[in-house]
Amino acid sequence: MGEVGGRAGQLRSSGLRHGWTTGACATAATKAAYRALLTGEFPDPVEVALPRGQRPAFALAAEGIAEEPGGRRAMAGVVKDAGDDPDVTHGALVRSTVWAGEPGAGVVFRAGPGVGTVTKAGLPLPVGEPAVNPVPRQLIREAVAEVAAECGGSGDVVVEISVDRGEEIARSTWNPRLGILGGLSILGTTGVVVPYSCSAWIDSIRRGVDVARAAGRTHVAGCTGSTSEKTAVAVHGLPEDALLDMGDFAGAVLKYLKRHPVPRLTIAGGFAKLSKLAAGHLDLHSARSQVDKGYLAGLARAGGADAELAAAVAAANTALEAIQLCRAAGVPLGDLVAEAARATALGVLVGSPVAVDVICIDRAGTIVGRAEPLGP
Repeated sequence: MGEVGGRAGQLRSSGLRHGWTTGACATAATKAAYRALLTGEFPDPVEVALPRGQRPAFALAAEGIAEEPGGRRAMAGVVKDAGDDPDVTHGALVRSTVWAGEPGAGVVFRAGPGVGTVTKAGLPLPVGEPAVNPVPRQLIREAVAEVAAECGGSGDVVVEISVDRGEEIARSTWNPRLGILGGLSILGTTGVVVPYSCSAWIDSIRRGVDVARAAGRTHVAGCTGSTSEKTAVAVHGLPEDALLDMGDFAGAVLKYLKRHPVPRLTIAGGFAKLSKLAAGHLDLHSARSQVDKGYLAGLARAGGADAELAAAVAAANTALEAIQLCRAAGVPLGDLVAEAARATALGVLVGSPVAVDVICIDRAGTIVGRAEPLGP
């Protein structure tokens, strides 16, 4: 076929335009603001480095330097462009205000207006922290270090991220239910928004399978995102054209492979998303299926949890908290979810010669559950 497979090939074949995450926008705004704090001048556009090697340039939509009682502060803002993804944060103005911090403190994060604060356990950040997720925090730290090295700064700064109308926009998200109060989360693992929520992306999944089959691949991986994709590659050594960017569309992968089989399928994804597949959902998007913690409690009970632990799982704030509780008690909830997800997949694939294994990971990419290959 002469086509390129994998994540990049799928995006090209879909005809959809990618966008940038709130984390990428916050990084660009922070880099511009810190440079202005040190030099008095805002770079516009401002270029940032993303985890997959891209270096996009962002135009500034707002900028300013103010003398405050505690010292000078610089602010820069970037408008989020989500591409062709129907993202509720598309068009939002993401601001970063930067000022000098305590010597040796490094980068300290603050939640400004429109950015939430973590109030419940079970998220990848401690209670009381601004809802700026781990990967955006790392991107921002790297951008601050880059500017400090170029402009003679210490890198000890306070970074306050805010989003205009963020508290209003957050009402359309799951943040309030998760205990993220006051606004949005600053998200992103790659910096890039890949548009999933339309028929064009499902078509691109089918094209990805076609490319893998034409290349003679006997093993493909359907991955929910870039972190699970890296895990699948690390575990199985798969080439790029064997990687299917499944996103939320597990059903699209399974139904197409039933008609156009490949001997081996690995399903790799976050524990929360794959718990939905385990419960029988084929569309894993948060707007169309939710994590059923009662179902997880039942699995935990079957895996040896006592009544008290099962009740704690049922009452957990997030799936992450549920699996943390079970791991501490020695109950293999991750493996149980992986096995149930494999069973759902095999139920769709029945009659087709495709063996399935499942890998569940946490947000850091650590494997928290496995189900070994099994045929229909």
